Amino acid sequence: MPQAKLTDRFGRTINYVRLSVTDRCDFRCVYCMAEDMTFLPRQQVLTLEEIARLARTFTSLGAEKIRLTGGEPLVRKDIVDLVKEIGSLSLRDFAMTTNGSQLSKLAEPLKRAGLKRLNISLDSLDAERFHAITRTGQLNQVLDGIDAARGAGFEGIKLNVVVMKGRNDDEVPELIEFARRKRIDISFIEEMPLGQITGHNRGESLCTSDQVRALIHPHHELVPTTADSGGPARYYRMPNSPIRVGFISPHSHNFCATCNRVRVTVEGRLLLCLGNEHAVDLRRILRGHPVNDDKLKDTIVRAMDLKPERHHFAGDGDVQILRFMNMTGG
Repeated sequence: MPQAKLTDRFGRTINYVRLSVTDRCDFRCVYCMAEDMTFLPRQQVLTLEEIARLARTFTSLGAEKIRLTGGEPLVRKDIVDLVKEIGSLSLRDFAMTTNGSQLSKLAEPLKRAGLKRLNISLDSLDAERFHAITRTGQLNQVLDGIDAARGAGFEGIKLNVVVMKGRNDDEVPELIEFARRKRIDISFIEEMPLGQITGHNRGESLCTSDQVRALIHPHHELVPTTADSGGPARYYRMPNSPIRVGFISPHSHNFCATCNRVRVTVEGRLLLCLGNEHAVDLRRILRGHPVNDDKLKDTIVRAMDLKPERHHFAGDGDVQILRFMNMTGG
């Protein structure tokens, strides 16, 4: 049973932790990282044992949901062993965000190891456009991974689409139809201004959730639901389909008032907010106190006072946060 609850200064209970297991990725998505990335030296990256220790510690402090992120978590060697370790913690929800490229071979082992849900990125159904957005990705590889995940029998699978004007906004209706055919949920995400990019102008490419709903409206009625995944998405249903359509709107519909999340980067920085730099170095505590978890627990509890009330993303593409998304996994 949890020994404590993590609560911030604004009365929000923190019960959801996103753990980045690597900053590396086999894609180079235009909204996530630079084309020519420099990745962290191995000694700066948390070991799998350290990540598992963090998962156990957060669970003892009341965490009910853990999501593994990257970079791309499935390029981390022995990732299934980590999933098995965390899968034994009796969490209410245990999920992973992935680009899907490795799922053809890993979906079944991940399910057997205890992973409950998958979020799979899919920004285009056109092979050439998909390659342009990801710079290195092959669409068929991801589509095969989605089918492998469906066959493995996960409790939940959701597609994540970052919508950008002039790049893939015209595909919104087709992506909805794809999700309906596959009978899996789909969420549309406003691009976040994290890291300096050169491939496009974020201010010009921002497609708000309201604009995405307007693209769906001629094809399907969207009925608001009270469904709650424990994350930032607002969900809708269609009268003639069992799937949910989610919208994650850091710009247009700020979700900070109900934020229940913290993140740990691959180098062990506890981020109290994706859109701020409030952070605490947990790697130093992990390595300075390798046996006893008391100092680690105390540091995490005290860090909650640093969690800000909200982020302040600008809609003009201006970058306030210089770290790239691959450092935190979203």
